[in-house]
Amino acid sequence: MARFLDVHPEDPQPRLVGQIVDALRDDALVAYPTDSGYALGCTVGNRDGRDRILRIRGLDERHHFTLVCRDFSQLGQLVHVDNAAFRSIRAVTPGPYTFILEAMPEVPKRLQHPKKRTVGVRIPEHRFVQALLEELGEPLLSSTLILPGETEARTMGWEIKEELDHQVDVVVECGETLPEPTTVVDFSTGVPEVVRRGAGDPDRFDVG
Repeated sequence: MARFLDVHPEDPQPRLVGQIVDALRDDALVAYPTDSGYALGCTVGNRDGRDRILRIRGLDERHHFTLVCRDFSQLGQLVHVDNAAFRSIRAVTPGPYTFILEAMPEVPKRLQHPKKRTVGVRIPEHRFVQALLEELGEPLLSSTLILPGETEARTMGWEIKEELDHQVDVVVECGETLPEPTTVVDFSTGVPEVVRRGAGDPDRFDVG
């Protein structure tokens, strides 16, 4: 059964954040709230966690995973960012955007798109997630919690606990969570392409 932890949305309790980090370091799979609905997350080195995410979501190996980062310096260690992309991304982070960029060699190939060698990265504007990432000290491998046959991310921790009780290890409740997805911008060709319009203003990246 999954542990259910109720975390304060404005002032996350360090004790609870520490428990979640300990679970992640012990290869747990966590359902947690972000600024764009719930997500499934595990450490980057957790191979089983990555496979469990694919099974829960009914996805194949071509799925674009997201590496959730605490800040821009951490993001820059994972992906190639040229000067133009640097300025554009820096101006809107943290915020509701996901960026697809060429992965650095340090990023395991199992996390990259099998043909493009790209990976998604984002810096969320969410107090709990920021506290979690600061305590963890590394990015979080993540995927939006959209179940097969559904179109929106889950938003209620107790519902996730009921439905995925034996498929995840920890469920975090943390106040109101909205299902509006991030805006996804693909920088992998050198020119920004908005591939999904969401909460972030897509017009900032309109080069047409």
